[in-house]
Amino acid sequence: MPKLAPNHRFISTNGITLHVATVGKQGDPLVILLHGFPEFWYGWRRQMLTLEQAGFRVWVPDQRGYNLSEKPRRVSDYALDELARDIVGLIDASGEEKVYLAGHDWGAAVAWWLGMFYPDRLHKLVILNVPHPGTMYTFLRTHPRQLLKSWYALFFQLPLLPEIGFRLFMHRALRLSAKPDTFSAQDIKTYRSAWRQPRATHNMLNWYRAAFRISKYRNFSGERVSIPTHIIWGEQDTALDKRMAAHSLQWCDDGRLTTFPAATHWVQHDASADVSQILIDFFSD
Repeated sequence: MPKLAPNHRFISTNGITLHVATVGKQGDPLVILLHGFPEFWYGWRRQMLTLEQAGFRVWVPDQRGYNLSEKPRRVSDYALDELARDIVGLIDASGEEKVYLAGHDWGAAVAWWLGMFYPDRLHKLVILNVPHPGTMYTFLRTHPRQLLKSWYALFFQLPLLPEIGFRLFMHRALRLSAKPDTFSAQDIKTYRSAWRQPRATHNMLNWYRAAFRISKYRNFSGERVSIPTHIIWGEQDTALDKRMAAHSLQWCDDGRLTTFPAATHWVQHDASADVSQILIDFFSD
C-alpha cells in the first residue's frame, strides 16, 4: 500500500504564516482541504493520498491558531473574514486563479464563506457536516433542540474554563462523538501533540469566541453560493441536526447532497473511501 509522504511548507498569507502539508505534482489541478475543530492537517490524510493518486495536487493548511501555524492573539483575528483571506492568500501563493475547495466542520464554515464572497477563486466547493450560515441562523432561532445541541459553543465563550476542560477532556470528547474505531490510540496521541503546541488550545477556542462576539457574524443570515457545491453529511452527528443538510441546498444555485446514515460528524474518517471518491468524481467532472 502506498504511504502518504507530504511535503511541509510555511507560506505567508494575509499577514501571518501558515504551515501547509502538500502532495502532488506542480501543474496538476489544485485541491485545498480545510480541517475543523479540533483537528489539523492530519484529519485529511486519507483523502490527501487518494486525491494525489487520482492526479490532483493537494494543499492542507493548519489553519491559523492550530498546530504549527501562526497564532495571533486577539479574538478578532479569528473572524471569518480573516480566516477566508488566509485561504485566498494561499491560492495566490499557489499561482492558481481558481482551486477546488473542501472543508469539514469549521473548515466548512470557512469554505462556505469563500463560496459566498470569493466564488471567482473557486472551481467547485465540497462541504462536510456544517450547514450554510443562513441555515444555521434559521435553525438556532426556530429549533430549540439545535440550540441545546450547540451548548458547547456557549460554554467556549467563558474565560479559562474551556481551556482547562479542553486539556483534560477533549481526547475523550473526540472519541465519544465518533464511532468506536474512528480514532486509534495513535491518532489521539498525534492530535494531543498538536494541541500541546504553544497557545494552540486558547486560539483554537477563539474561533468560537469570534463567531459570538463579532455582531456581523452573530446576526449574519447568509448569502447565496453560485458555484457547484456538493454537501456531504454524516447523519449520526451529535451536534448538528441532520435536517440542516438538505436545508442548506436552498442557498446553492447548483447544489447536491450525499448523506451517510451510519456516519458521525467525522464523516471523512467514518466513510473515508466513499468521501475520497466523491471528491475525485466531483472535482473531475
